[in-house]
Amino acid sequence: MNAALVKKALQKLLNANALNANISMPAVLINLVSQRVRQLKFGGGGTSRPLVAEVANLGATDIALSEIIEGKMGFEMPAIVPLIRPTGKKGHRPHGWVRH
Repeated sequence: MNAALVKKALQKLLNANALNANISMPAVLINLVSQRVRQLKFGGGGTSRPLVAEVANLGATDIALSEIIEGKMGFEMPAIVPLIRPTGKKGHRPHGWVRH
């Protein structure tokens, strides 16, 4: 794995998602790269082909990092949905809920 590619890919993710300050970008990078490496090694069809032109002498990890750097891959954070505790009829606790 090329350390320069890792730094460039991490910087690309940081620049693209500057508003999401509560996200750990190194963890996101690890997940993106590991998922893409699995697709490149074991995927079938179109997912197993590299999305970048220059792949000579590059391993699957470096190919995945190059795809992130060139903007071929990315991620979106899902919208935060507030969880609401269900209630039974007429505001009573649903059957089976125990009072603590």
